[in-house]
Amino acid sequence: MSQNQSDFSILGQTVREPVKKLEVFPAPKGLTNVILESDEVTSLCPVTGQPDWETVIIEFEPDQLCIESKSLKLYLWSFRQEGVFCEALADQIANDIYDACKPRWCKVTVIQKPRGGIRITATAMVGKKK
Repeated sequence: MSQNQSDFSILGQTVREPVKKLEVFPAPKGLTNVILESDEVTSLCPVTGQPDWETVIIEFEPDQLCIESKSLKLYLWSFRQEGVFCEALADQIANDIYDACKPRWCKVTVIQKPRGGIRITATAMVGKKK
């Protein structure tokens, strides 16, 4: 499977708004683990509407595809105006990554910065590590 720049609808384009689409590219032969991390994720509490700030750590073992990072950045941006609990955010991201690139397994950890003195860490796993 080959991938060239014309196959991407986000990479190489000017995008000024969040996008829920995750783009992929062929995993290099021999690649066994990918970790993507962002400490710039924001969402809203689904009850109060107050902002939450999260660090998101995505780890997966590629089968044939990897996640393109610009599309991931725009995907994570899409949560900025969305009401979602930290635990549900971890689960949704894990499932969306899994659906997009079909890795052998995917683990997502979301660490919500303290609000009211409480920090939340939630981890979701899709597939099975060997």
